[in-house]
Amino acid sequence: MTFTKTTEQSSKYEHLEKMSVQELLSNINQEDKTVPLAVKKALPQIETLVTEIVAKMKLGGRLFYIGAGTSGRLGIVDASECPPTFGVSSDLVNGIIAGGDKAIRRAVENAEDNATQAWEDLLEQNINENDVVIGIAASGTTPYVIGGLEKCNQNKISTGCITCNEGSPLALTAKFPIVVVVGPEFVTGSSRMKAGTAQKLVLNMISTAL
Repeated sequence: MTFTKTTEQSSKYEHLEKMSVQELLSNINQEDKTVPLAVKKALPQIETLVTEIVAKMKLGGRLFYIGAGTSGRLGIVDASECPPTFGVSSDLVNGIIAGGDKAIRRAVENAEDNATQAWEDLLEQNINENDVVIGIAASGTTPYVIGGLEKCNQNKISTGCITCNEGSPLALTAKFPIVVVVGPEFVTGSSRMKAGTAQKLVLNMISTAL
């Protein structure tokens, strides 16, 4: 399969600067409507990963999200909402972002390109074979995330991913990949938009279904 980064392809909309506010909002909304339909196609993949997580949690395992930038922040948001929403322990679902906690608010240069740091971050959490690690990356090419999952695979730790590009290196690395193909963004390459929405919808499903 040829890997095409559809999230980076040119927007279907031209001359955004010439659109009225109403046109901008309407067109963004039109694109957003396609996201739940893309998520629907990935439901079997989501079910398979959730089933694996449930089995591991019954053995005392935990869930970890790892990501960089927007993807990392989305994982942290989902993890932080689990204790107040479901009354679970604060260490049952965990979010780790490239660059550490300071990267939650401000971009940390080159953090996403460090292919060994995610494993170091996971080791600090005493990661073990009962845990599950989900890598989140819209592009599916983030070295921090891919490197983390590769080390998990080598250490017999279950791995999943949430990405928006079919056949990406991340999807090929994860044992339980979730691929939601949302296509080009309204603003070319701005994966915080449709891709980010897709990731949030999938995260909602995963943590709720546990």
